Amino acid sequence: MADATPEGRDGLAELRARLSALEARETVPAGAGPQAPPPHRRPVRAFFSALFIVVACVFVPLSALAVWVDSEVGDTGRYVATVAPLASDPAVQDAAANRITSVVMQHIDVKSLLDEVAPQDRPRLDQLLGRVSGPLTSGIESLVHSTAEKVVRSDAFEKVWTDANRRIHASLDKALTGQGGGAVKLTNDTVAVDLAPVIDQVKQRLVDGGLTIAAKIPEVHTDFTVVRSEKVGKIRTAFRLLQLAGFWLPIVTVVLAAAGVLLALRRRRALVAAALGFAAAALVLGAALTVFRAIYLDALPASVDQQAAGTVYDTLIRFLRQTVRAVFVLGVVVALGAWLSGPGRYARRTRGVWESVLGGAGDAAHRVGLRTGPVGPWLVRHKLLVGWIVVAAAALALAFWSYPTGWVVLGLALAVVLVLAVVEFLARPD
Repeated sequence: MADATPEGRDGLAELRARLSALEARETVPAGAGPQAPPPHRRPVRAFFSALFIVVACVFVPLSALAVWVDSEVGDTGRYVATVAPLASDPAVQDAAANRITSVVMQHIDVKSLLDEVAPQDRPRLDQLLGRVSGPLTSGIESLVHSTAEKVVRSDAFEKVWTDANRRIHASLDKALTGQGGGAVKLTNDTVAVDLAPVIDQVKQRLVDGGLTIAAKIPEVHTDFTVVRSEKVGKIRTAFRLLQLAGFWLPIVTVVLAAAGVLLALRRRRALVAAALGFAAAALVLGAALTVFRAIYLDALPASVDQQAAGTVYDTLIRFLRQTVRAVFVLGVVVALGAWLSGPGRYARRTRGVWESVLGGAGDAAHRVGLRTGPVGPWLVRHKLLVGWIVVAAAALALAFWSYPTGWVVLGLALAVVLVLAVVEFLARPD
């Protein structure tokens, strides 16, 4: 080596320099390469990443409430679908029949009724009126109540209820903001529905049944309470704000979560945390709805039918509860998908079992004569791309779904798994 030429020594030095650079590059810790941010910027990125994700999780319940409020006011079909089951609920029917009976009996004059039934015995009946009016009043009240029950349990009542709510939906916003009148109104912190059209039907049936004195009952307007609370008047501003935020707040929530994930140093872990945070926030909202139900019922006056009030509450928020379940399932699905795609030991084992089972099935099918032509090799080369396309298609379907439920989210997730399984099965080289 002592007589090596200068050119040889220079070439050997250059080769050693390249090997040293290669070894140094391979020993650099993960995340510390050219793509990693400078050390002094990492705490800042981590702080804002956590902040955005936390704020997004806080916005999840508000977004669900905003979407629910906006849909109930802005979508007539949604509102009608919400209140329609109340017409066929036994507790609500009993409460409506009792209310109608009480109002009708206030306008029936028993003495006038006796005068019409037995005019020839008027002097004697006038003397006996005090003893007879009690039992007779009870009999008339029973007749009115049974007639009212028949009306509220008929298909005609369901149709009247649905048609009336469809017509009055335009005034719902005014009702909840305390303005205007109409069949739905807000007075003394009470949201109520006027039962005058139903009372007219009861009056007509009483007349048809022989109780002609019912024809003299004037037009009666009485309210069936839908919501009663001392806080109704105070939350009207919050209701209006939620209605205005119904479209934008969910978008802001998703954008904040996405920004938090993109800023994170470990994005997959941040995505799992954000998804689980969304699921936890949905659970908090669901628990709050249950707790508020008990508080609301306890605050009602003793004269209010508790069973009917509970049914009305459950019916009005049932679509909100569907949204809660959908957000919870979506959070769990996204978190599970992000974890399974990660480098963790159990995630790798799960993927290994998946590939072994489906790959083995594909190989067995290939041996018995199944041929995919150019599809199999193409899927081998583009399997990752196809997977992302499938996930994106499911996300778009969920985004454009009018009112997704938990079952819709779960169905889309299972569809993605099924398509990916088919891709894994068909992805075979020549």
